[in-house]
Amino acid sequence: MPELPEVETVRRGLEPVLTGHVITEALVNRPDLRWPFPERMAERLTGQRILALRRRSKYILADLGSGESLLIHLGMSGRMLVSGAMLGEFHHDHPAPAKHDHVVLTMDSGARVTFNDARRFGSMDLMPTDHAAEHPLLAGLGPEPLGNAFHEAYLIGRLKGRNTPIKAALLDQRVVAGLGNIYVCEALFRAQIDPTRKAGALSAETVASLVPIIRQVLGEAIEAGGSSLRDYRQADGELGYFQHTFRVYDRESQPCVTPGCPGIVGRIVQSGRSTFHCPICQR
Repeated sequence: MPELPEVETVRRGLEPVLTGHVITEALVNRPDLRWPFPERMAERLTGQRILALRRRSKYILADLGSGESLLIHLGMSGRMLVSGAMLGEFHHDHPAPAKHDHVVLTMDSGARVTFNDARRFGSMDLMPTDHAAEHPLLAGLGPEPLGNAFHEAYLIGRLKGRNTPIKAALLDQRVVAGLGNIYVCEALFRAQIDPTRKAGALSAETVASLVPIIRQVLGEAIEAGGSSLRDYRQADGELGYFQHTFRVYDRESQPCVTPGCPGIVGRIVQSGRSTFHCPICQR
């Protein structure tokens, strides 16, 4: 599942193609993905100017001139692919329609944005922009880890007294929005925190140290275009590259990268997800 850096990378790739431009034609080629599409979705999108392109947690929001916002969730295999436009130094011609091209937006510039989703776990919805925060998928989300509301005092207070493992606490979207399995593993490794330790048992100093580390890990991942493990692609179709700098994630049985550490990266399962950690460095 794409995490915050992957979604932010896609948003940045789409922004010059979508923001300020008009959707001259919207094609919706099936009635649903993970959930049914909203009624008259193609009609409600066609002719609308995209005023802004935002990200909230792992969702992309396109604010329309109509006063509605298009919510986009990539799911497990969803891709937003751009053609007929310059992206960086490359021009991508329009490809032939593909089997899993479920939504196609043609822009007034001639660019085309195609939502392709082979597994159909993605979703799209339309809602009033003024009430977007109340949408069921967005309501109750915690602060953005790269935003001003996510700071040391907030995280210390939010984790105080929690009896859940620190990894589970950081994956709780009500605590902090957008963090996923990959980047929590990486952040806990850099902070040298055992992922099984109870969140409420950590000292305030230890919890505070997580905030800049989380920001650093996410920032590095965004600069690398995210992590491509299976289906993820950037808007120009390219892979992300952060997986080449993983320090612990997906490195089971390999030596710990911490200088002087004799540890071997191990893997345990927490809440049905693989956790990678160094049993010696992380305490």
